[in-house]
Amino acid sequence: MPFTPPPRKKFPQPAIHSELTLDRMAQKRRDTAWVKQRLADKNSRFLLFADLALAVDSNADRSATRLRWYEAEDLARLGVDLAGAILLGCNAKGHAIFAASLGAAEAVAAPGGMDALKPLVDLRSLAMQGALTPRDLSLAAMGRALAAWHDVTICCGRCGGHTKACDAGWRRHCRACGRDFFPRTDPAVIVLITRRSRCLLGHHKRYAHKFYSTLAGFVEPGEDIEACVRREMREETGLTIGEVSYLASQPWPFPHLLMIGCRAEALTAQLRIEKEELHDARWFTRDEVREMMAGKHGEGISVPGPHSIAHALIKSFVDSGG
Repeated sequence: MPFTPPPRKKFPQPAIHSELTLDRMAQKRRDTAWVKQRLADKNSRFLLFADLALAVDSNADRSATRLRWYEAEDLARLGVDLAGAILLGCNAKGHAIFAASLGAAEAVAAPGGMDALKPLVDLRSLAMQGALTPRDLSLAAMGRALAAWHDVTICCGRCGGHTKACDAGWRRHCRACGRDFFPRTDPAVIVLITRRSRCLLGHHKRYAHKFYSTLAGFVEPGEDIEACVRREMREETGLTIGEVSYLASQPWPFPHLLMIGCRAEALTAQLRIEKEELHDARWFTRDEVREMMAGKHGEGISVPGPHSIAHALIKSFVDSGG
């Protein structure tokens, strides 16, 4: 029998606010003279990653954190090869923004070692804490994703030869067989499952105690977004999913994901949890979710903070009624 979707509810459009006010300058990436000039420009600024951890400025208790900006001469003193810097783009003033990355051994060998670079913070923890503004987080996420991509494409996947960075860090070229490699983005779905006036949230084994969130999974080859949502949610929860609708998206650089936020209407309610993925999953009413978001839930259950698309999806459910 053909599937007939239930009447569609109107959900508020989640606001992620991750769009950068940065011109990525894609048209200049192959202009080696222009890039070289910008690398030497005193107005250019650099983010620095050491073993993929971000150098930041922060107070002792990390209650105030901001991006740490380097000038070219600062990085030269640390022994950073600016030829490997990645062009992120130009800001509203037309000044170039780059990301530079040191491997673990390079960071240790730098003058003063790792101590000279501290504080170095894992970008995921900064994202989870909401310690950076959405604009700064997006900028750092782009730099980290590109730095991580360079780390794993040093050798050619076809012939094993060495590759070199080109196009201001946006392409790698194999010296042996001539193959080009470009930064990758892996699509993943992150899903708010609803059924009537309740939504489903899960406690993943890697989450902190009593932390519940939306469910997620990777899009597989030959699969569209709707099929992925139905398959992943069936595998993780045993639910049959009907209507699937797109709500919003968010880049997530761990290492290079694009989180595609969806709402999925469950046609069944009985859960059959995949224990390898989830410790628990439960249906919650809007009032319960409001309490979680306010930090007032009777069982101490919490949900993701406003930095994340998961929070935006959950908030869209709360704001949609009752």
